[in-house]
Amino acid sequence: MTERYVLDLQELDETQVAVAGGKGAHLGELSRIDGIRVPGGFCVTTDAFRLVVADAPSLGDQLDRLARVGPDERDEIRTLSARLRQTLEGVAIPDGVAAAVTGVLVRLGERAAYAVRSSATAEDLPTASFAGQQDTYLNVVGPAAILQHISRCWASLFTERAVTYRIRNGFDHRKVHMAVVVQRMVFPQASGILFTADPVTGNRKVATVDAGFGLGEALVSGLVNPDVFEVRDGEVVSRTVAAKQLAITALPAGGTQVLPVDPQRQEQPALTDEQVVRLVRLGRRIEAHFGRPQDIEWCLVDGDFQIVQSRSITTLFPIPEVGDQENHVFLSVGHQQMMTDAMKPLGLSMWQLTAAAPMHAAGGRLFVDATRGLAAPASRAGLLSVIGRSDPLTTDALETLLDRGDFIPTLPEGTPGRPPVGGAPATIETDPAIVTELIARSEASVADLRRDIRTRTGPALFDFLLEAFQEHKRILSDPLSMQAIMAGMEATWWLNDKLQEWLGETNAADTLTLSAPNNITSEMGLALLDVADAIRPHPEVVAFLRGVEDEGFLDELPKLAGGTEAREAIAAYLDRYGMRCVGEIDITRPRWSERPTTLVPLILDNIKLFEPGAAERRFAQGRQEAQHKQEELLERLRALPDGEQKADETERMIDRVRTFIGYREYPKYNIISRYFVYKQALLEEAERLARANVLADPEDAFYLTFQELHEVARTNQVDADLIRQRKDEFRSYQALTPPRVLTSDGEVLTGAYRRDGVPDGALVGLPVSAGTVEGRARVILDIAQADLEAGDILVTAHTDPSWSPLFVAITGLVTEVGGLMTHGAVIAREYGLPAVVGVMDATRLIRDGQRIRVHGAEGYVEILP
Repeated sequence: MTERYVLDLQELDETQVAVAGGKGAHLGELSRIDGIRVPGGFCVTTDAFRLVVADAPSLGDQLDRLARVGPDERDEIRTLSARLRQTLEGVAIPDGVAAAVTGVLVRLGERAAYAVRSSATAEDLPTASFAGQQDTYLNVVGPAAILQHISRCWASLFTERAVTYRIRNGFDHRKVHMAVVVQRMVFPQASGILFTADPVTGNRKVATVDAGFGLGEALVSGLVNPDVFEVRDGEVVSRTVAAKQLAITALPAGGTQVLPVDPQRQEQPALTDEQVVRLVRLGRRIEAHFGRPQDIEWCLVDGDFQIVQSRSITTLFPIPEVGDQENHVFLSVGHQQMMTDAMKPLGLSMWQLTAAAPMHAAGGRLFVDATRGLAAPASRAGLLSVIGRSDPLTTDALETLLDRGDFIPTLPEGTPGRPPVGGAPATIETDPAIVTELIARSEASVADLRRDIRTRTGPALFDFLLEAFQEHKRILSDPLSMQAIMAGMEATWWLNDKLQEWLGETNAADTLTLSAPNNITSEMGLALLDVADAIRPHPEVVAFLRGVEDEGFLDELPKLAGGTEAREAIAAYLDRYGMRCVGEIDITRPRWSERPTTLVPLILDNIKLFEPGAAERRFAQGRQEAQHKQEELLERLRALPDGEQKADETERMIDRVRTFIGYREYPKYNIISRYFVYKQALLEEAERLARANVLADPEDAFYLTFQELHEVARTNQVDADLIRQRKDEFRSYQALTPPRVLTSDGEVLTGAYRRDGVPDGALVGLPVSAGTVEGRARVILDIAQADLEAGDILVTAHTDPSWSPLFVAITGLVTEVGGLMTHGAVIAREYGLPAVVGVMDATRLIRDGQRIRVHGAEGYVEILP
């Protein structure tokens, strides 16, 4: 095919990103929408850019170097970016490209003024906007100047900000090419930006208009504050008129200038309400055409609006689809499960198929619909109370929404609401045999699953799994299991509430639950101390582990002195706990058995920080502290009026909490054990499909839902384009922060802590494990990167059970996500670690290595000088 170096905007549509870049393709598509005016012009295609790159042989070596640079190597990025721009600007524009551009300019008017805009192929995409990353030049006059600025636009592919953006979003520099849009310049009376969804709250029904006098660069560059209008249902519902002291205007000979605005006009609105509503109406038309909310740059010229750019708003969190037009309130499942990272499609669908309650996927995360429970008076208070004990931020967000009275309806009295959680825990016997029986049932069920799944393959495997999921849900909703869980939780709440009331004792249950029996998660952390004990006497093994990178290292251990014992200890640990991993609710995440190197840093830390026998000593010490606390509290209670009765009630509740609180962790262990069996079978099936050349790679199966993978196994056919699309979507979802509360309008509600008495500058969170500790903050986002010293305090985004082996080596815990009864909080109390969870932006506000003080009973963190 003959290269075309120039295409008229009218020839382009949104399918031609590879030729015209994101901006060019969108402008071409915009020009096709009825009633939308787009300034005329043309696009210098990516074919021209490739020709220029071919004339710069040194570019390849520079790109090779850039490909090895990480997002935090700022000096290297700055140096290489400048060198690449210099290289590109030094290449003469090929004669064929120059002739094509000049020819179009003669036809359109070579003495007219033009805007010259960069248009990269990784720009204005549904999943990555690249807004402001490359350069735009306004009011460029004359062919020579236009050609010069085209060259500058090509070079702006390697601005420092664009390079950093690509690295952070996983784009290959070599696969991104640059087109350039050359448009007739318009000289507006006013200009600005229209967001067809509120960019702050995410509300899709509220449009926001920023407006100022003259060219829009005054707003984009931050030179002036804009007028801001909010429009809902065709009506301006809010307006803020700014004092616009400056405006950018065009110079007759080319270029722009900054001029003062007449003082009498400065506080006049740049648009009338009628114009704002008319502009939003145009924006809704554009939004409907592209099928998603838009960030639109507009100009007002002689009373008419012209659109000079439109791109998707990529920062909005997607809304779960429920198939109706009713109002819905969604609660994040990830905040309950301590895993707010994006999940792959197979992981999402597996959790949906095995969960006890219906769940909706959006943005790579799962949500439950709480609308009915909130709308029914019979269930609202109870639901808010349960959520509040777990996560006050979620409760505050919901109460804010309820107080507004404009979204959640109130159903008539007597309307059934959300069913209560669990059974009737107050009637369950305090009998340890109940827990023993429940655990035995679970283990037998997993053993049956392993036995029965072995011979299943192809479509028969998927049919078998669908039946297994029903057994999975039956175990999950076992009334006796639910009663045991709730008995432990309610006993914890009772003890904390009553002992606060009677004795002024804060969070008494924190000590009373130390070293509670049958806690599989805390046992997992202590068991890794025993692994360290098995390895510590063998220095050759320890030295070997310090250099381990390959997942096959277990097979190398027997070659070393003491290596056989070390291998047996690690293998035994993996037999018991190897199905676990960080983010374990996503079945696609690599398990410890699949990636045992994850455990090596934790083992080495245990060898360094502990003496032999630490696991047994810690458990015995915790049990002793709990016993002493019980004796002390009962003695103090007996000294009160009605003291004997209070002491007897408290003793019964202590027995109840120590009997059942450890079991709180077991159902999750059972779920993840079953998940590993499912995963191994599905991976075998994916490997069969890869051998048959149906899948390009076994892990491509992770980007299909369970139902889609079932169909692939049945037909031996797969949509490769769908898998590529899902990979792009997943990458974009990873950059999103999931909200705790999300409405069907797209509104994100974050909630706030309502608390007095917190020192200025302290970071507020939820108190979940009493005590105060001061030490070095270790900000760790990847458990495999752990490198702890004695006295360190772990600061991280969220912890699920897989983090508990790290808990034995720290003195305190701070997380961004968490609740009173989530796994991290339970294990922190079990180990006696002061802990504050739900500290928003903790990993950003606390720097690694800073000294901090954690107030576990009061729920705040101080950053020390």
